[in-house]
Amino acid sequence: MTDQDVRRRARGRPVATSHAEIEQAAFELFGERGFERTTLDAIAERVGVGRRTLFRYYQSKNDIPWGQFDQTLAGFRKLLAAQPHEIPLHDAVHRAVVDFNRFPDNARPSHRDRMRLILTTPELRAHSVHQYAAWRAAIAEYVARRTNARPSDLVPRLIGQVSLALALTAYEVWLDDESADLPGVLDEGMSNLVRYLCPT
Repeated sequence: MTDQDVRRRARGRPVATSHAEIEQAAFELFGERGFERTTLDAIAERVGVGRRTLFRYYQSKNDIPWGQFDQTLAGFRKLLAAQPHEIPLHDAVHRAVVDFNRFPDNARPSHRDRMRLILTTPELRAHSVHQYAAWRAAIAEYVARRTNARPSDLVPRLIGQVSLALALTAYEVWLDDESADLPGVLDEGMSNLVRYLCPT
């Protein structure tokens, strides 16, 4: 289906130009057909746009569950940069990671549905390597600035890796327990690690 075909069939209905609308349509189809059996053509048809229009928003089907990741990552960098310089480094990273993972309950698709799909779909788990690397790099760069090091040095890299491991573990716990609070699980996990490494 071409963009012209869609416009003709829509009889003047405005063509969708929203990341959110594409994500909502995609998740509806993922729920109906499964991720593997959902095609980009099907998503485009559900939204009411052509395939070329869809590609202006997402380069691949694997990118859709991640939403506007570049903007999200930029927001995370801002959270890190906004942490008071006088607080300990581990507290700064702790606060930023917890705050970054606060999402409105009325988000559509829900954050729980989004992350369940990402963490349980083999194709998406493999694709997520790129997003995880960028997220770790944001932490490593922040730690490097705070410690007068390079992002490629051991400590910045280590803190990035450990923070990601904690976040993914918290997500697994949260997805297994419908009553769990994600920021609360993250806060508990990061606090427990600090107590383990620095016992009083």
